[in-house]
Amino acid sequence: QLQLVESGGGLVQAGDSVRLSCAASGGTFNTYSFGWFRQAPGKERDFVASINQLGGSTIYEDSVKGRTTISRNNAENTVWLHMSRLKSEDTAVYYCAAGPDVDLTQQQNLYAYWGQGTQVTVFS
Repeated sequence: QLQLVESGGGLVQAGDSVRLSCAASGGTFNTYSFGWFRQAPGKERDFVASINQLGGSTIYEDSVKGRTTISRNNAENTVWLHMSRLKSEDTAVYYCAAGPDVDLTQQQNLYAYWGQGTQVTVFS
């Protein structure tokens, strides 16, 4: 069973950048597409970005497009989410998710495995 552990969150000043990591174990990493999602206080969990199995294709939610990059290294079993020009509305718990039978997708129910999340708090 695939296990995912996120790291890299914390307190970040508005306008700065953050790089979140998702380390995977227990599965064949390059057979999974990965997604990042986030849940702000009092809100539902929303899609942020997704990357396909070989890392050649990505998609982004509109509000983060242009300032966010999702990437992966299949030799290191790790996925990253780099976000720049952070805003207060980026404050959320960020979750990494893996889907064994999906390509790029925003649909949460297609991701079979989830991490515990890492908190990102953006302050002014």
